[in-house]
Amino acid sequence: MPSGYALTVRFTLRDATAARQFDDLVAQTAAGIRAEPGTLVYAVHVPVDEPLVRVFYELYADRAAFQAHEDQAHTKHFLAAREQFLAGIEVTFLDELAGLSKRPGAEG
Repeated sequence: MPSGYALTVRFTLRDATAARQFDDLVAQTAAGIRAEPGTLVYAVHVPVDEPLVRVFYELYADRAAFQAHEDQAHTKHFLAAREQFLAGIEVTFLDELAGLSKRPGAEG
């Protein structure tokens, strides 16, 4: 049975200055996110050859953990503050395919 609640978010930033400021905002927000018990993975990537793009991969224990993340003061601050740096945003919610994830203690 699938478990977890995942999404990717692709942020396109206005320019190099906005990208630096956005990265600073992400760094400021990270400490709060690390303390969330239901947030399993919160990874930020820069695609090769796309310096103005950031891709987030987020994995939560379940939908309630995602909602708890969204309700945090640090998340609300990030969501409001990020807008000034963005040229675009694309969110994709993901369904897990059963049997493909490697869980701790699983053989494989």
